[in-house]
Amino acid sequence: MALFFIMLVSGTGFAYADSHERDTKSLYSRLGGLQPISVVVSDFIDVIVVDDTLNANPAIDAARKVVPSAYLKYHVTAMVCQVTGGPCKYHGRTMKDAHSHLNITEKDWQQMVVLFKSVLDKHGVAETEQQELMTIVGSTKAEIVTAP
Repeated sequence: MALFFIMLVSGTGFAYADSHERDTKSLYSRLGGLQPISVVVSDFIDVIVVDDTLNANPAIDAARKVVPSAYLKYHVTAMVCQVTGGPCKYHGRTMKDAHSHLNITEKDWQQMVVLFKSVLDKHGVAETEQQELMTIVGSTKAEIVTAP
């Protein structure tokens, strides 16, 4: 499940732009750029690929066995970089093409959202940036959730 995740780095911790900077900087910049994006994406993929709730879906479980995590991390990082205003270009499949065979349900989607939020919280992503990311992620739901 290709979904999106981030924060700003200040040493080993995270810092966020004030409200004026938020108004003038891209989400990509406010999140700290490619390095912190890749760290959060990596942690998120690590969490979702072993999740029992998601892997209870036989199609997701089967996909986990053939699609390497490193491949997912690469594509999701490029996608997040692009959709947040960064310089990267995502060259993977559409969300619909990448997920239609996985029979993703509303329950699967909600579990992914919970896991995503927990990773964002773990990395100290500010609420404003979390909300922007959740809006981006939410815009893909109709293409990803295809099972009743």
